[in-house]
Amino acid sequence: MDKTYKAINFAEKLTLIDALWQPRVAAEVNGYQFKLVRIEGEFVWHGHPETDETFIVLKELLRIDFRDGAISIGAGEMFVVPKGVEHKPYAEQEVHLLLIEPRGALNTGHTGGDRTAQNVLWI
Repeated sequence: MDKTYKAINFAEKLTLIDALWQPRVAAEVNGYQFKLVRIEGEFVWHGHPETDETFIVLKELLRIDFRDGAISIGAGEMFVVPKGVEHKPYAEQEVHLLLIEPRGALNTGHTGGDRTAQNVLWI
């Protein structure tokens, strides 16, 4: 019996996401989810007390603000926000991201609010 293997195409998957700030799970490995998301504008201040959060920029430029500074991350770059560090992503233009975080991690941490996305939706 032949099994069909298929690579995950980020650009293709991102076209299936119709709303900004709504991460969708593309894959899962050992309890860590790989989430694709389109963002633009400013997010909310939040943190993840129990886990680090990895941002991999696929398109454009992402800025992550911290209470004591900021970092800009371009396409092809990644940054890990350490657990417990409050941060606020910002995108002047639409940015495409790959996020890596444990299954169940909410995009707004414990902040909540109307920007909190369901974290179990797959594409």
